[in-house]
Amino acid sequence: MINSESKIYFQNNMPENVCFGCGSSNHEGLQIKSSWENENQEAVCIWNSQEKYHGWANLLNGGIIATLIDCHCMGTAMAEAYKLENRALDSEPVYRYATGTLNIKYLKPTPNDKPIEIRAKVLEVKGKKVTLSCDVFSEGIKTVEANVIAIRVFDSTNSKDGNLFV
Repeated sequence: MINSESKIYFQNNMPENVCFGCGSSNHEGLQIKSSWENENQEAVCIWNSQEKYHGWANLLNGGIIATLIDCHCMGTAMAEAYKLENRALDSEPVYRYATGTLNIKYLKPTPNDKPIEIRAKVLEVKGKKVTLSCDVFSEGIKTVEANVIAIRVFDSTNSKDGNLFV
């Protein structure tokens, strides 16, 4: 297994990101960290909750789960674009993705007091659109599955005067 200090986390290469789920600049947020595993075929995030994120007692809130999936998949879509161009995550042009579609199926309650594992795979890339599947696990049991479409909304080579959208 790779030492966590040697992993390259997608979110560490998104400067000034203030997103609640994935923004390293949002100290009140969820602070997720995603990286490639399985020879860069699957993106993985291990996340530890806090009591304030429970839905019912001892269960993780469904909206927090949706945010984790959403942000993990947007980071994965970005990392896939860089990977397809055979370049580092800290290189230019800079790409950013936003959610086009997020379809979630909650299979079982997700405990709030144990680490959860979020695993995403890229299914298809067509231009600025990336289709992904994403599963959430608690202690090896799949509790949630999702299908996600990410759309590239920022490309630094096309931005003019700070316009964030392409």
